[in-house]
Amino acid sequence: MPNTDQGSQFTSNAFTQTVIGKDIRLSMDSRGRALDNLFIERFWRSLKYEDVYLKGYQSISELRAGLTEYFYFYNNERFHQSLNYKTPAEVYFN
Repeated sequence: MPNTDQGSQFTSNAFTQTVIGKDIRLSMDSRGRALDNLFIERFWRSLKYEDVYLKGYQSISELRAGLTEYFYFYNNERFHQSLNYKTPAEVYFN
């Protein structure tokens, strides 16, 4: 089930009818719940600016390999200010 916010691109008749027409259930976040996505939005921003935009991948296979490397780096090597300068892996496994 896709989950979207309530931006105009996701509430338009064209979008909702296309999704519903394919027999897909649609879920939307409640109004005013933008902070629910704060952590994942920060992650996507980091991924884009620290990896994707810098490397300009030319193929899907390059992208997959690069994302695999970045995910490892992000979770195991990159220190996060919000985690008191620990890695997510350190916080999760300790």
